Amino acid sequence: MLDEFEDTRPTPPTPRRRHRARQVVAVLVALVVLVVVGGAAAYLLFLNHTVSANVKREALLPTPGVSGADPGPTRKPDAKNAQNILIIGSDARPGLAGARSDVIVLMHVSSDRSKVTLVHFPRDLYVDVPGHGKDKINAAFAYGGAPLLVRTLQELVGVPIDHVAISNFEGFKAMTDAVGGVNVYVEEPSSGPNYTFHKGFQEMDGAEALAFVRERKDLSEGDISRGRRQQAFIKALMLKALSRDVLTNPVKLAEFVDAGTKNLIVDDKFTVGEMRSEAFSMRNLRGRDVSFVTAPFAGFGTSPVGASIDILDEPGMRVLADALQNDDMASYTDKSLTP
Repeated sequence: MLDEFEDTRPTPPTPRRRHRARQVVAVLVALVVLVVVGGAAAYLLFLNHTVSANVKREALLPTPGVSGADPGPTRKPDAKNAQNILIIGSDARPGLAGARSDVIVLMHVSSDRSKVTLVHFPRDLYVDVPGHGKDKINAAFAYGGAPLLVRTLQELVGVPIDHVAISNFEGFKAMTDAVGGVNVYVEEPSSGPNYTFHKGFQEMDGAEALAFVRERKDLSEGDISRGRRQQAFIKALMLKALSRDVLTNPVKLAEFVDAGTKNLIVDDKFTVGEMRSEAFSMRNLRGRDVSFVTAPFAGFGTSPVGASIDILDEPGMRVLADALQNDDMASYTDKSLTP
């Protein structure tokens, strides 16, 4: 029988036992951290490998001294950290010969990465094409590919184009399905054989989105209206890809990266690291931070050879150019912000 005054509490661990226990805990924590960090690192390596393996790189930017190209516009101090990325979309479908630049959108990202402006250049906009005189802006791509289109735009708006990305419509479709569909704002309703688009937000899968951005004949301003639809789609896809739902879902993110890069061509200076950095810097964008601009035009007309054209609004273009050059799109009044 124990003495009633005997202390029955466990003997406190000696300093050596406490030290050994702390060592065990530290080792376990280190192992957990190693597994988590190692897994994250392996995942990032996998994504990097996917991008590197899928993306095609070509000389899409003008080379000074080649085909009359000059060094291009000088970046102004107020826009030293802004980025101008030209997005070119091709609607080359089975059975159609050749590819056309059906989407010409200049994505201007503000220096502080808080705003993005999507500037749509209608493909029939009648402009000066270096070395070819006056023609539709779409003709620049036909004459000299992306480098000539870049030169045409740089002379038009006076800002350096930092990078070029080309994708076909099937790539847009695959990206849409990879993120589980996109919620697009429909400004102008329309209906066709397979789909009906109502005014307001509409959830679209890849096939619906493809029909949405291809429609032109049933819209009030034809190619101009279609350009606004393309901007609305790009906005919806960009916001969905940058959403927590995608960025925190390893499977969905991997599927999106794979789908987006399989049909992607970028300029040979656009590294994987820079693509990742740009995407990460825009992760806090919301719908209100993305606005649309249609390059200023003064109406419709006919070229000397009888082609339908969009007449350039030269004073309006100078105002747009000044806002882009000074990274001051916030003050540009002729822009729209859809929900």
